[in-house]
Amino acid sequence: MSHPLMFDDDDPVLVRLRAATAGLPQVVERVSHGRPHFRAGQRGKGFAVYGGGVKVRPGEHERHDQAVLFKPDPAEVGALDTDPRFWVPAYYGPSGWRGLDLDLRRTDWAEVAELLDASYRLVATRRLLAELDDHG
Repeated sequence: MSHPLMFDDDDPVLVRLRAATAGLPQVVERVSHGRPHFRAGQRGKGFAVYGGGVKVRPGEHERHDQAVLFKPDPAEVGALDTDPRFWVPAYYGPSGWRGLDLDLRRTDWAEVAELLDASYRLVATRRLLAELDDHG
């Protein structure tokens, strides 16, 4: 089943998110379920998704189209859960993922880069981690 695209390729927030992933080794972007997914390597696991939603009640979701979903360092989950900027995304939340709404002017992009780095490190192979640490 094909999903409709839920993003605009020219969205400046997505462009900025792509730039934030550019410093990570061998990031692959693929569209899955209508949204851009970022993976650590060609066959690697996902570490970020652009856009998501929150389940409001059965069959109803609140969309967060300009957001990043990421897998936080387990030691940081408690702190993120006390920060109202972060939310538990539908489908990904049970696996520990969190979401953060993005805005070109108000978002702390250095913080986003740190979150992406931590998420990448949770799924990357040892070879990719060594490459990241060698160039980081």
